[in-house]
Amino acid sequence: MLRQIITPLESSFTLQLPNEMLGKTVEIIAFELKEANSESQLSEADKNQRIKRIEDITRNSLVDLSNFKFNRDEANNYAE
Repeated sequence: MLRQIITPLESSFTLQLPNEMLGKTVEIIAFELKEANSESQLSEADKNQRIKRIEDITRNSLVDLSNFKFNRDEANNYAE
């Protein structure tokens, strides 16, 4: 799958397809994303309010991993 979100400056656009799509039937769709335009126009206060709301929602799901030590040998020990 290939997905690109662009802001075209001309009426012509060239799309580079990945090699795995060559010789296959593909569908290309273009439509306006109204959410993307409004997202870039958010004020700093709105952005901070959204961040605060996200932090409030995820606060109970946070886990302290500051003392976690990753042991690659233990993680890849397939003998056990």
